[in-house]
Amino acid sequence: MKKLLAFLLALIGLYALVAQYFLALDSRVTDVVETTIRFFSYFTILTNILVAIYFAAVVLQGNSRHRLFSSSGALTAITGYITMVGLIYQIALRHLWQPEGQQWVVDELLHTVIPIAVIIYWYFNESTFPIRFQQIAVWLVYPVIYLIVILVRGSLSNFYPYPFMNVAELGLPRVLLNAGCLIVLYILISVLYIWLHSRSRSVAV
Repeated sequence: MKKLLAFLLALIGLYALVAQYFLALDSRVTDVVETTIRFFSYFTILTNILVAIYFAAVVLQGNSRHRLFSSSGALTAITGYITMVGLIYQIALRHLWQPEGQQWVVDELLHTVIPIAVIIYWYFNESTFPIRFQQIAVWLVYPVIYLIVILVRGSLSNFYPYPFMNVAELGLPRVLLNAGCLIVLYILISVLYIWLHSRSRSVAV
């Protein structure tokens, strides 16, 4: 069952990512190179790629732990990232547009279906090894680097993937405050998952 769910998640993730890329090309307002760069500028896209790679590794390696994700808590870190994707979209972005047709399907897969499925998978399949709160500092490297990169590139290209990170419209102080809130949100999500994991281990024991 674990391997089947991992296979489905990898397959759905791959489909959604490829479909979203071609939809972006179809509706592009810049050249292909810039459109591709912008496509990979979204935290949603990068995180769903990470999710797809993780579950593809689970399928290919069977029940063994893949070297790339061998550290205890790797699944929890990834679950935290994709939870951020779902929460931010539902709270701050969903009302900004009304996709239709295939775009609606892909949108729901990337922002709703996959996050929920990953959380369910995490609940039943995170390892029994202890996860430390100190690990959150390492997990933060990815979102922090992401925020730095999009701010630097935004200052050069004037393209910001999310409205709450748009320095041109909001100003740098407000954007930095928003970024800080996002970091705090990820920390809180991670703390919650680690706490839930520790409770499940204590019950099992």
